[in-house]
Amino acid sequence: MRRFSAVMLPVLLVAMLATACSGGNSGGTSSSSGKQVQVWLTTPDRSKLLQQEESLKLTKAKDSDSEEGVVTIDDQKVYQQMDGFGASLTDSSAWLIANKMNDAQRGDLMGKLFDHEQGIGISYLRVPLGASDFAVENYSFDDMPAGESDPELKNFSLGHDKEYIIPTLQQALKINPDLKLMGSPWSPPGWMKTTDSVIGGSLKQEAYEPFANYLVKIIQGYEAEGVPFDAITLQNEPHYTPEDYPGMRMEPLEQAELIKNDVGPAFEKNNIKSKIVIWDHNWDEPYYPLTILNDPDALKYVDGTAFHGYAGEVGNQAQVHDAYPDKNLYFTESSGGAWSTDFGGNLKWDMENLIIGATRNWAKVVLKWNLALDENYGPTIGGCKDCMGVVTINQGTGDVTLNSEYYSFGHASKFVKSGAYRIESGESVSGGIEQVAFKNPDGSIVLVALNAAGEDQELKVKIGGQLFAYTMPAGAVATFVLPGTDRK
Repeated sequence: MRRFSAVMLPVLLVAMLATACSGGNSGGTSSSSGKQVQVWLTTPDRSKLLQQEESLKLTKAKDSDSEEGVVTIDDQKVYQQMDGFGASLTDSSAWLIANKMNDAQRGDLMGKLFDHEQGIGISYLRVPLGASDFAVENYSFDDMPAGESDPELKNFSLGHDKEYIIPTLQQALKINPDLKLMGSPWSPPGWMKTTDSVIGGSLKQEAYEPFANYLVKIIQGYEAEGVPFDAITLQNEPHYTPEDYPGMRMEPLEQAELIKNDVGPAFEKNNIKSKIVIWDHNWDEPYYPLTILNDPDALKYVDGTAFHGYAGEVGNQAQVHDAYPDKNLYFTESSGGAWSTDFGGNLKWDMENLIIGATRNWAKVVLKWNLALDENYGPTIGGCKDCMGVVTINQGTGDVTLNSEYYSFGHASKFVKSGAYRIESGESVSGGIEQVAFKNPDGSIVLVALNAAGEDQELKVKIGGQLFAYTMPAGAVATFVLPGTDRK
């Protein structure tokens, strides 16, 4: 277990940082003392949306405050280091941001998404490498006429992404320089596949090496634009082969072969530092990543495993962690949609399964699907016809609607900074007060809590020799920020 020793800032500086973190939300007073706890609240009736409340006093704890029901934070017991929270900048998302908003609207939205003060400080984005179902058109970075191939990648070009995807990422990185990116292909170029199309099929054996070099060229090309990839996966949802948008079947033994014989060596040869992440599909098949990790020649190249949330249980992540505790876990996709429009229900699901559930089951990254979609749940070239983005952009006016995901993820992304560690906070009571805690690089403590019960509940939190209490409304989410001071 890696231990974390925080750098303790002076009380005044911590208070200033905490005040800046409030992001201008109304409804409360910021902390002017190291003995206060800042509070942000979202209620299921939307009467309060990531609203700062009156700060709480830390008081001296009594022996009786160790009783059952008290959340006891131990910031010396440290778990995984966090990279961040966010969503996917799909082709559709970037196209809308770049083409359906004026400069003022775009600047305001990007601030709301990526700035810690003005907005929620998104710190991690997934980027489809080529078209996904949420794209304006089908494309890869080396398309060829039917029946032709390009094994030397002479036709390779990032021209499509340079139009609006890379500029949008550059703008996001300017706002939040700590932002990290993961690239995920839905399909290699069609000529590499058994179908000679980005739709369906599997990777031809003779295309393993060209595909590895294709990934190298993507990473190098993006980095040349000032947009480096922290990690890549080899195939989005390798156990689902869609009929109307790009996808590809890839079995675990095939992925292991690709990694150990082609992608891993190609990354080494070209000094590629982007991490290799496997699986990138649902919770219900943990055997898939375990099969790859059980191959020692593939294992040495693998940083970790990515999961989606459309089937299975979040606890299955822990099976992979327990077998390979030195490998990282990522949660990379789950979408809201028109099938579920209850704000409070969506807020609760995201908190239970993703913000709290995925991180308590070792995820260092937690992402939703589309960052932005339009009022008609698109643009889309296939697949889901009623998925919703973190935000909705009206194509006619450029007006933005902030959806439930903006607030559920904002309760973490705004306050849990890149490099934070998840820390011990006792049991998260299913159906009661569910919670997770983190320690930021500046030593501040962040507790994210959900009252999953149908009635108001008092939350008591003990840390060191001090205590605070707060009455959480039924179904509400609250984030508590404790400054990095001596709490003995």
